[in-house]
Amino acid sequence: MKKISVLGSTGSIGTQTLDVVAMHPDAFEVDGLAAGSNVRLLLEQVKRFKPRRVSVATPHLADEIRSSLPAGIELFSGNEGLVEVAAGGDANTVVTAVMGSIGLQSTLAAIEAGKHIGLANKETLVTAGHLVTELAARKGVSLLPIDSEHSAIFQCLNGENREDVAGITLTASGGSFRDYSREQLKNVTLEDALRHPNWTMGSKITIDSATMVNKGLEVIEAHWLFGLSYDQINVLLHPESIIHSYVEFRDSSIIAQLGSPDMRVPIQYALTYPERWNSPAQRLSLASVGSLTFREMDYVRFPALRLAIECGRAGGTATTAFNAANEIAVSRFLRSEISFLRIEEIIAEILDRHINESSPDLEQIHHCDRTVRALSAKI
Repeated sequence: MKKISVLGSTGSIGTQTLDVVAMHPDAFEVDGLAAGSNVRLLLEQVKRFKPRRVSVATPHLADEIRSSLPAGIELFSGNEGLVEVAAGGDANTVVTAVMGSIGLQSTLAAIEAGKHIGLANKETLVTAGHLVTELAARKGVSLLPIDSEHSAIFQCLNGENREDVAGITLTASGGSFRDYSREQLKNVTLEDALRHPNWTMGSKITIDSATMVNKGLEVIEAHWLFGLSYDQINVLLHPESIIHSYVEFRDSSIIAQLGSPDMRVPIQYALTYPERWNSPAQRLSLASVGSLTFREMDYVRFPALRLAIECGRAGGTATTAFNAANEIAVSRFLRSEISFLRIEEIIAEILDRHINESSPDLEQIHHCDRTVRALSAKI
C-alpha cells in the first residue's frame, strides 16, 4: 500500500491523480489533500478517500468546512497548510499539482522530509531548479515527472546510458492559436484562448499553451530533470499530440514515446514506477490516426518561447522573473484586464528591466518573485 498526498487535489492534475487512485484502491492510500478554494469538491474527495490531513487556501475557508470534516482529520490553511500536507503525515510520495511558484516551498519541505515527488508543478524547477535538484540528490529523493513530455523522455531514457544522449525533442501541440498569424492574434478572446484542441487542462496552463510559455517552462524543467544543456533540448510542433517527446542518441537512433493524449497515463506511471499497470486510457490506433505531422518551431511567431529559453541559458533569477511575470500577466488576461498579446509584452518588459542574480539562494528567489509580481501588476 503506497501512501500519497496530493497538492492541488481539486485541479485538473489533482482530480486525475485521484482517478488513478480510485482505479487501484488496494494499492494506494490517500494521506493528505491540499486544495485552493473549491471546497465543495474537496469535501467530496475527503468523503471518498478519507485522508488524515487536509488544507485549503485561507483560514476563512478552513473555518467554513471544519464542521463538515469527519472527526480526526487535521485541518490546515494557506502556504503553511501546503507545507504540512506535503511534509507531514505518513505519505511516501507527494504529487505536486498546484499551479505556479506557490508550489516551491511545499515541494522543498516534502523533499527535506524524504518524500518522493510526483512532479506536475514545473514552476518549482523553473523558479529554483538548482536548489530543488541539489536537495533531492542529497536526500536520495526521486523527482518523477508527470508532465506528458517529461514522462516521455524519462521513459525513453530507461536503461540507456546518459552519455549516449545526443539530444531530446519536446513536442508541442501549438495550443489554441497554432494556426493563427500574429495579426490574427490581436483580436482573440479569452474564450478562444481557453479552447485547447487536444488536452483538457486548467485555465492557466491552457493560456500558457496558447502563448507557448508552457513549452518554454518545460524546456527549463527538462534542463534540470535530465541534466542536459540547452543546446541539447529542441522543440517541434506536432499538432496531433501523439508522440509526446523523443530522445536522439549519438548513433542517430531515436526512441519516442507515443500514446493517446490522456494525462492519467503519465500520472499513473509516476505513481507505479518502475511497474506498468492497466490503465483506462484509450488504446492508440496508428491506423486510425492515419498520419502524423510536424513543423519546425517558429521562434518569431512564438516569442515567449524564445524568451524562456534565453532566460534558461542566463540562469540565476532570470527564470524566476520570467515565471512571475507570466503568472501575473496570465491572471490579468483571465480577468479581461489585458489583451492576449499583452501577456508576452509584459514578460519582455519585465526581462528588459531585470538585473540577474546568479546562483541565488531561496531568499533572493523569493525577493525576485515578489518584486516582479508587484511590477507586472502595474505595467
